[in-house]
Amino acid sequence: MVVDDSAVIRGLISRWIEAEADMTVVASLRTGVDAVNQVARVAPDVVVLDIEMPDMDGISALPLLLEKRRDLVVIMASTLTRRNAEISFRALALGASDYIPKPESARDASAADVFKRDLIDKIRHLGARGRRRAGVAGSPQAQPAPVQAAPVRPAAAPVGPASVPARIALRPFGVLAPRVLLVGSSTGGPQALMALVAGIGAVIDRVPVLITQHMPPTFTTILAEHLARASGRPAAEGTDGEPVRAGRIYLAPGGRHMRVARAAGGLPMIALDDGPQVNFCRPAVDPLFSSAVDVWQGAIVAVVLTGMGADGANGGRDIVAAGGSVMAQDEATSVVWGMPGAAAAAGICSAVLPLDQIAPRVERLFSGVRG
Repeated sequence: MVVDDSAVIRGLISRWIEAEADMTVVASLRTGVDAVNQVARVAPDVVVLDIEMPDMDGISALPLLLEKRRDLVVIMASTLTRRNAEISFRALALGASDYIPKPESARDASAADVFKRDLIDKIRHLGARGRRRAGVAGSPQAQPAPVQAAPVRPAAAPVGPASVPARIALRPFGVLAPRVLLVGSSTGGPQALMALVAGIGAVIDRVPVLITQHMPPTFTTILAEHLARASGRPAAEGTDGEPVRAGRIYLAPGGRHMRVARAAGGLPMIALDDGPQVNFCRPAVDPLFSSAVDVWQGAIVAVVLTGMGADGANGGRDIVAAGGSVMAQDEATSVVWGMPGAAAAAGICSAVLPLDQIAPRVERLFSGVRG
């Protein structure tokens, strides 16, 4: 279901979706009122929901849509303004599965191409997961499935080896005392990051925490503010040449790769660049992970959280080769098990854990407990 007050945007998105062999548009609607009234009848798997619409906007329609279809995947679409970024974060807290920034102009071909690719990928991956959850919930033996926004309240999962797929081989944790925590995330990442930083205050006090979340400009500014509130520690977008110090969270700014390097005095510093996309992303996780090896060698713990694609796996290999440790979020609590699944499948992980167990394990690692 496509819901947008712009006939041009509705038509554009609908044509893209209909061109995919595994997708169809069941309704193309102008307002949130229309969406709420028709969602039960047309039974979509995914709703692409505009934020600013007449009669009823997206943030008002969202809880009503989820009330009618509890496993519905809702992707919020908005232009890149601070107000819309704030609303998108509210929508995630209310149960939206993800967000996507709309191009400023439909005539911008390059921006439209990126928007198309990202939107189709999100619909395909999130829609498939939503249908699996709905299928499980509908089986006679199943327990009710969590709402799609489960990353803020991850489902319980077995502790230890039983929670790791049999095909995944875990490796021992590194023996060096870690001096930095690195985190990479994408789809579903904002809520996962909030849960993680809220539980690692003692770690943040002792070492710097550097995060790359696939996210556009403006959105990363808002995310940093949310991370500061969730952790109770300073958090901000990294700036070029800024010293990296314990007690702070550094977030890669939207549209720029964030690496680390050594300043003239030998101290770690942030290095930003506008280089080509890596894994179709800028910022990307791999540049952060790989560059950290040059600064901290193997004294690194890296965490790969929920997200589409395989970003972080190559950089994770560099960390492990230097003697560091990599952990990944498990499939059950990931919105999309792309990035963490790729890291796990690469054989570089020392633990694959439900989201609510990652912070305690990080705390133990930085306290000297390796098991």
